[in-house]
Amino acid sequence: MLQLGMKEKIKQEAGEIRKRAISETLKLATGAFGLVAALAWNQVIQEIVNVYVKPFFGEGSGLISLLIYAVLITILVVFVTYQVSKFSEEKN
Repeated sequence: MLQLGMKEKIKQEAGEIRKRAISETLKLATGAFGLVAALAWNQVIQEIVNVYVKPFFGEGSGLISLLIYAVLITILVVFVTYQVSKFSEEKN
């Protein structure tokens, strides 16, 4: 009888470990996809700055272009973070 209880406990713990492993794998995959998306947006914003901002301010506009790029990235990050937080609050 004691062995039967131990088997059940081991099965239960194995199930919990499996659930945690799946949960952590999902978090890692989501983070990886988030990084890929961020890199894609990074390229888009850099191209926008190169095509539209640099010609407007001239070739010596390196600092201004970087500042505009940083502001655009910050706005995008704040917007996405706000939307994700709002979604998370609605879910809970």
